Amino acid sequence: MKMLINVPETVVPDALRGMAAAHPELTVDVERRVIVRRDAPVAGKVGLVSGGGSGHEPLHGGFVGPGMLDAACPGEIFTSPVPDQMVRAAAAVDSGAGVLFIVKNYTGDVLNFNMAAELAEDEGIQVASVLVNDDVAVTDSLYTAGRRGTGATLFVEKIAGAAAEQGAPLERVEAIARRVNEASRSFGVALAACTTPAKGSPTFDLPAGELELGVGIHGEPGRERRAMMTSGEIADFAVQAVLEDLRPGGPVLVLVNGAGGTPLLELYGFNAEVHRALRERGVPVARTLVGNYVTSLDMAGATVTLCLVDDEMLRLYDAPVQTPGLRWGR
Repeated sequence: MKMLINVPETVVPDALRGMAAAHPELTVDVERRVIVRRDAPVAGKVGLVSGGGSGHEPLHGGFVGPGMLDAACPGEIFTSPVPDQMVRAAAAVDSGAGVLFIVKNYTGDVLNFNMAAELAEDEGIQVASVLVNDDVAVTDSLYTAGRRGTGATLFVEKIAGAAAEQGAPLERVEAIARRVNEASRSFGVALAACTTPAKGSPTFDLPAGELELGVGIHGEPGRERRAMMTSGEIADFAVQAVLEDLRPGGPVLVLVNGAGGTPLLELYGFNAEVHRALRERGVPVARTLVGNYVTSLDMAGATVTLCLVDDEMLRLYDAPVQTPGLRWGR
């Protein structure tokens, strides 16, 4: 496989150096693997910290900035960051108002963030944690006990980030983050496997003419494999799988998220089918986001995430955000 890398061993630090060069509004510690908004800690503000394995960009480092995360901890490719990174990030963003850890439900992330929370509290930092577990495809997987954390992570980080930016206390920011997670569900589809730099070949075998329904963001198996389907058929399957679990009674946020190897031409076409599927099922759409936000290296495919929103959540979603991977408003 051909990749724009030097050697597999330096992929993550090389990317961090490039991020630092492109985004002077961030403080990127390449050696210690922590990305922090440059004005942190912000006086009186709850600090938001997240992180996970690299390979899902712009998640999480690309979502550091006003209106979203205060810091992110990148691990090696598809590998959890270590507690020392998380404690360092918490210390960098804590203004005395406390820190919220936003954790995707993968075993390594959960264990390391829990350990980091204990270590940070030993240093006098008040820490709360919220687990993101929105994937309805499978109950357990190679990496998790319970449902996996996927596209809803963006909604949690955005909406909770806006609440923190507006001065909400830690208990309130935590409650809002939990509410967003509970109101969100996701379902992903893979058309082709991703390739990790260390392996140099596809991480799983997906024969020509087949797709994986319910794939995880590390290539974990989903519900089933089928012969290739049309965009409309995939949208119907994904939307139905989400709605059977979510059962919305009002408007939803829609995220049509590319897995990294699917062009926007296809994603926008798929989004049209997702909207059609929702309209036919009587589900109104409040806002839509289309693009590569929670990726799986070069995997071809997409994830559909729906979040049932109320007026407060929608107001916080619309609030200004200025990060490398997501920005609107002022």
